[in-house]
Amino acid sequence: MNKNIVIMAILLVAIVVVLGVRFFLGGNEDNWICQNGVWIKHGNPSASMPEEPCDDQKPDNEKPQEEQDVILFSPKPNETVSSPILLQGKARGSWFFEASFPVSLVDSSNKELARSHVEAIGDWMTEDYVEFKGILNFEVNVTTSATLVLEKDNPSGLPENAGKIEVSIILSPAEVSVVKVFFNNDKLDPEFSCNKVFSVERKIEKTAAVARAALEELLKGPIGNEKDLGFFTSMNQGVKIQKLTIENGVAKVDFDDQVEFQVGGSCRVSAIRAQITETLKQFSTVKDIVISIDGRIEDILQP
Repeated sequence: MNKNIVIMAILLVAIVVVLGVRFFLGGNEDNWICQNGVWIKHGNPSASMPEEPCDDQKPDNEKPQEEQDVILFSPKPNETVSSPILLQGKARGSWFFEASFPVSLVDSSNKELARSHVEAIGDWMTEDYVEFKGILNFEVNVTTSATLVLEKDNPSGLPENAGKIEVSIILSPAEVSVVKVFFNNDKLDPEFSCNKVFSVERKIEKTAAVARAALEELLKGPIGNEKDLGFFTSMNQGVKIQKLTIENGVAKVDFDDQVEFQVGGSCRVSAIRAQITETLKQFSTVKDIVISIDGRIEDILQP
């Protein structure tokens, strides 16, 4: 009898040991296990399959930070932003191709509002984090929600090489200013008085460099129905502003040589000067204008 008790005790201890080893090494038998992005039934779990994704299926920005491929510094989730958006963060080198990867902005109906890219700051040929920076411009008329999408550059096109993170943000219309731009007009001045110019109004994004922005609008020439109203420009296309300073009431603006390319006749020269002068003189800080080309003041815009 004692012998049987000893045998039963040994068997019981053995069973406990086996079950203990199995539990600690194999884990909970009756559970759902995440393997390769798929929930696998382990044993006979009483609970139904989890609705949340496996850890390796979670969006990158929902993983623990140390597991994320991309960490976005700016903008923050649910932040309200105006155009342009400054994008800053860091990403694994594998996200870049030729030192950049694409970014886009989509609205609630998945319509693309804008697309651009960010560029690596430093060597991107690494598996470590590489800081990046970029600018994304957009236009909206009302405050609205949107999703910022950062995509792994995937020149192979293979799904296994793809990746993206999505960040919800709020878009706010940019603050605008109204500036005047001066053109000639053959309906308001049918005899074309050369230096007689007329203004149109343009809405621009609010900026501290408003005088330069007004000149940039001038260089675009008439737009929309302005041509139908008789406005035209005497300036060449493709002119670039190289420098603009305003000090002690004097605006000094330097253009590249395109401004006088094949410009002939005193009337056209007068018209060009009038367009520039009146566009700048709308600002109270400007009393006089000095025009230069590649730094030259003398012998420019000659008839």
